[in-house]
Amino acid sequence: MSREVPEINARRLIAIARKEFIHVFRDWRSLALSVAIPVVLILLFGYALNMDLNNVPTVIWDQSRSPESREFIALMEGSPYFLIESYHDNYRDLSKAFDKNRAMLAFVIPHDFAEKVNSNQPVTVQVIADGSDANTARLALGYATNLGMIYNLKIGTERASLYGMGEIAMPVELAPRAWFNEEMRSQNNIIPGIIVVVMVVIAAMLTSITVAKEWELGTMEQLISTPMRGPELVFGKIVPYFVIGITDVAIAVVMGQWIYDVPLRGSTGLLFAMASIFLAGALFFGIMLSINLKKQILANQIALISSYVPSLILSGFIFAIENMPQAVQYLTYIVPARYFLAILRGIYLKGIGLEILWFNALLLTIYAVIMIIAANKRLKLKM
Repeated sequence: MSREVPEINARRLIAIARKEFIHVFRDWRSLALSVAIPVVLILLFGYALNMDLNNVPTVIWDQSRSPESREFIALMEGSPYFLIESYHDNYRDLSKAFDKNRAMLAFVIPHDFAEKVNSNQPVTVQVIADGSDANTARLALGYATNLGMIYNLKIGTERASLYGMGEIAMPVELAPRAWFNEEMRSQNNIIPGIIVVVMVVIAAMLTSITVAKEWELGTMEQLISTPMRGPELVFGKIVPYFVIGITDVAIAVVMGQWIYDVPLRGSTGLLFAMASIFLAGALFFGIMLSINLKKQILANQIALISSYVPSLILSGFIFAIENMPQAVQYLTYIVPARYFLAILRGIYLKGIGLEILWFNALLLTIYAVIMIIAANKRLKLKM
């Protein structure tokens, strides 16, 4: 015999949704928290998580004390990337500056700097970086290397002019240009990631306790004894939190443009359509945990660990997937946030649509469908 698919009664579904809306508005603390969390996360990540490195704290030991060395130091003073904190005359004081976190870079200019520069001999300026933060140190050393190249070009140009050789002809001249994020602002890249994190947190926090609360309060038995069917209960409980989630997305989008001036080059409708699919999958994942675990605290903790942490670390939001070990890169393929983040960055920064993003959208849809089926199946088994 073939099993009939249970028919969803719209009247009963609306009744469950209305009941859940009443619970949501009665618990005003949770409702306020669901709105406050996106605002806090956007402000916290938007201002604190800044990948741009400016005003690198720098200390200098100028052994030469010559016009040539002062000219080299003047390049640092005129650059937005270096902030000269102090001058020293020994390695002990340089080390103390690093120990007290007063310096990230140190330049040691040798005593024969001017002599070798004027005699056209190579001279080595020692650059010391605080390697306790490897990524930041790598960027700072890159700035120092560029500073040396600028000084060399400046000296070469001055000598060529002095000897009447005209301008130095560079064999290769690079013309760098950044597409999609011309100003190379971190916020333009961070805001789409914050939207992903906000949706995951809200979904995990709210829906993971819905059915578990019914079990703890003893009202689930009353619902089971009614003509209510599993899909009606599941979909009815999802509706209020779906509305809250979409509202949080709208808050994140508005704040991103209003506070951080992040451009939204693509379709706003497509953004919310993709957000709806991802949100549906995340909400049904949370409610599935709630059905299985039956304890509010346990369900909430498991939901945060299993959704928020992977979305933060393995989606490419903070750490580039290409820089991860190969085994971890394979693991990222099962993290839905990876695909949603790629979609958001495509819409925000590149202004592209489904003609390019269709594969990521398809994977998100498959994820949402699997979660919907799994949540309804688990509730049916429990009832």
